[in-house]
Amino acid sequence: MSKFLLRKKQREKYELQNKERSEEEGGVDPLSLSPAHSSLNGDTPKDYGSITSLLNNEDVFNNTNTNTTSAETNRNNVLRGIHDQSTFFADKTRKIDFVLVYEDDKSDSLDNPGFTLDLESNPTDRTPSPNIHKKPGKKKQKFRLWRQKFLGGLQTIGLDIESDVIAQCKNNLHFLKLHAPWGVLCRYAEELNLRAPLQAHPNQELNWTEWILAKLRLPNPMWEDVPNRPLDYYTCPFKTSKIDRFLGSDDVENFFSRAQRSRLVYEILSTTAFGREKKGEVGISRLVEEGAYSAAFPLHDGSYEHPGNDTSPSDLNARQILYHYWARWGRWYKYQPLDHIREYFGERIAIYFAWLGFYTGWLLPAAAIGLFVFLYGFFTMEQNVIAQEVCSEAAKNVTMCPLCENCRTWDLHQICFYTKLAYLFDHPGTVFYAVFMSFWAVTFLEYWKRKSASLAHHWDCIGFQDEEERPRPDFAAKAPYLEKNPITGIREPSFPKAIRLRRIAAGSGLILLMISLVIIFILAVIIYRTLASIYLFSSPKTRPIAQILASTSGAVINLMAIMVMGRFYEKLALRLTNWEMHRTQSDFDDNLTFKVFIFQFINFYSSILYIAFFKGKFVGYPGHYKHIFGSVRNEDCGNGGCLIELAQQLGVIMMGKQIINNAQEVFIPKLKAWWHSQKSKLQRIGGSQMEEDYKLVDNEGLFQEYLEMVLQFGFITIFVAAFPLAPLCALLNNWMEIRLDAQKFVCETRRAVAERAENIGIWFKILEMLAQLAVISNAFLIAFTSDFIQKLVFKYEYGERGTMKDYVMFTLSKSPKERWTDEGQEECYYRGFRDDHGNLTPVHWKILALKFAFVIIFEHVVFGVCKLIDILVPDIPASLDVKMKRERFLAKEALQDAEHVLQKVLTEEEDRYDSEDSNFSPSTRRKALGELSDKFSATLTEPSQHKIGQPAKRRRSPLLS
Repeated sequence: MSKFLLRKKQREKYELQNKERSEEEGGVDPLSLSPAHSSLNGDTPKDYGSITSLLNNEDVFNNTNTNTTSAETNRNNVLRGIHDQSTFFADKTRKIDFVLVYEDDKSDSLDNPGFTLDLESNPTDRTPSPNIHKKPGKKKQKFRLWRQKFLGGLQTIGLDIESDVIAQCKNNLHFLKLHAPWGVLCRYAEELNLRAPLQAHPNQELNWTEWILAKLRLPNPMWEDVPNRPLDYYTCPFKTSKIDRFLGSDDVENFFSRAQRSRLVYEILSTTAFGREKKGEVGISRLVEEGAYSAAFPLHDGSYEHPGNDTSPSDLNARQILYHYWARWGRWYKYQPLDHIREYFGERIAIYFAWLGFYTGWLLPAAAIGLFVFLYGFFTMEQNVIAQEVCSEAAKNVTMCPLCENCRTWDLHQICFYTKLAYLFDHPGTVFYAVFMSFWAVTFLEYWKRKSASLAHHWDCIGFQDEEERPRPDFAAKAPYLEKNPITGIREPSFPKAIRLRRIAAGSGLILLMISLVIIFILAVIIYRTLASIYLFSSPKTRPIAQILASTSGAVINLMAIMVMGRFYEKLALRLTNWEMHRTQSDFDDNLTFKVFIFQFINFYSSILYIAFFKGKFVGYPGHYKHIFGSVRNEDCGNGGCLIELAQQLGVIMMGKQIINNAQEVFIPKLKAWWHSQKSKLQRIGGSQMEEDYKLVDNEGLFQEYLEMVLQFGFITIFVAAFPLAPLCALLNNWMEIRLDAQKFVCETRRAVAERAENIGIWFKILEMLAQLAVISNAFLIAFTSDFIQKLVFKYEYGERGTMKDYVMFTLSKSPKERWTDEGQEECYYRGFRDDHGNLTPVHWKILALKFAFVIIFEHVVFGVCKLIDILVPDIPASLDVKMKRERFLAKEALQDAEHVLQKVLTEEEDRYDSEDSNFSPSTRRKALGELSDKFSATLTEPSQHKIGQPAKRRRSPLLS
């Protein structure tokens, strides 16, 4: 059965059950109640009491409960502010939960869906076209039929629809405003396992820096009192049959927040068919993609601009609070109001900003120590014995071999500046920093797991992906089978696993092809650098800076290619992932993320890995040089060594990528909004919130934001030994990134549909992989790219009394006679441990063995300590574990049936008899408990005059007094 017909059948069955229940109990449908219905016959809705009173058998059936009433009042008063009246229907009562927009040419007939669907409309905004009888084209007719069928499906489900037409633009703009009545919201909230509040308790979320400053009794400039802070609740899955047990259930207009309402309506829009389901003609996303609708979005709560100093902070709407207390640049040093972000945008966006803020905070110690390591190298540069030898007069008499086929020999003294510069990145402090960053990465991830678990519990998302996530609408529309879900027991759309695996294998071939293109382009950049070096060396003016110019220009060209190929591949990966037919949105996102990251990892890091571990390692020696092709020699490291080039390449790609991404986030949304406004001539509209939101650009989600930050994490961990300033650059960038992203979501894009998420998903696994790779990479960087090991060998075995005197000549070998001086070439020196015949000396093999030994010891020690950190730091804090168990117990007790309450009371009364008088005979005890049971049952089943949909008026049993 199709998804649409299945929902229609479920709705008819549901309405029939409600009708029968209403007829039996002499009332009305509980889901059709409005606030006007809730006070019939003067009965005021009452609740059954708080959870604590229920567990203690205190006032279980009392008509009034001061604590719960106070909690409900707090719930109804929080997160309100002053609502923008343009976010309501024309009656100023029903909220606009979603907006659909489409444009039609004024030369076409007036496409009024109200002619056939009896929609509520505002005819004063319509301007009939003079060519009203002109027949539209086939494509427009198809779109019109799709819209009619789609809107008909929405009305069948129960949505209220109101239409407005605006003719002041280039085309007629049709705004369809959607509102979900109480009954529809309850039905879909239960179907989506939305969690509802049972009992309020203080929101005591505490930041660790706030705790430290409080202990030290220091003022905390990062703290700010953000108004309308959301309350924290004990919650459980929403059940319509238990509606009276939830806080705020008497206020049907505000029980669900605007973010929740839009999420429920989006579920309806995503599963409603508009054509043939076998062709995937289901859901609003497909309609927007095809062009039948121009846009579909939930409304912002109003303007983000502050109304003025006369307005009380508590009267600000949620969007104004987020902008004034979070998105502005002046709030760069303040804590992020994560609960407000979650209430407005949903858990998926809130968890991203929570992770970004947590990551940025952890960058502070890494950046501080990295800056200290760099400054240590800067201030001890003049004490570097190696640089003193290279800059001495004796070095002018040391002739070095040419670095390329057509280059000339050069004096060792010429690399004096490069040798000093290399010391900034190759000194004992960098080894310590590499070890520190390895520990930092693992510890950061361990503590993020704790923070993530706390947030998931705080926002009621623990177990969401495993238990509650439903199939994607696009998957449900295209899946050929229905199979029983082993967790929920419900028949759901299914796709054969074998076919999916075959498609994944086929897609992997395309990924390998794209990776091959990246490698080919890197080879082209290597050839470019080699040829550019030859050309620049041939000119006396550019000879001193030939290597720098060639390397820097190659890095810039490489960066441009990386950005272009990355964008192209992301579109390809999206198509491949859609073709693979993954069941849930989490599975879809994880597979898309994995594909894109694997490619971007090769794309961004391959040139850096080449310089770090391969460049200059397979060059050969004078008379026996190795060539790429023809007379072009394999690329050798520059005058200052490969570590300087690595730092240069890393700086260009990392900082260049950050500058480009930040520029894109600042200018692209504005350019898109300008182009959208110019194309449709939207300058004349803007009187209502839906018109203002339509002028904004669509929200593109979080994929690019996560990808940017995860690649940055790789830069600051995998290659940190070569560039200690990388964490500082990342910290400065992230301070900007948080505000740029906040302004983008609050001010520059349409409101995103609130989505639930338990954590950052597969991104965390990728971060763990990068952290482990960083240990291996830094070990090899220290051992093979830097001179750390051979310096130690010379200092303690070959040097004079543990000094570095004559170290430079220790690392140089003289050119052989064979095929070099015999052929008229000038005698020269080159870096390496070879004898006069070009053979490797025992010193080379000794140093090589020590390098491998260092790598093994480094990895084992670091991985061992990291494993110890993993064991000592639990993934879930002990206090949170107790709180979770307590909440499960409370929810179970609070929602149990009256029979369970009776059994609990009888058990406690029996225990009381046993403790008060052990002389009670068994028959006397049974008689007393029997009478108690009869009276208690009579109290529960006593007929009442309450209306359906209101809490039953149960009087208190005298036995419980």
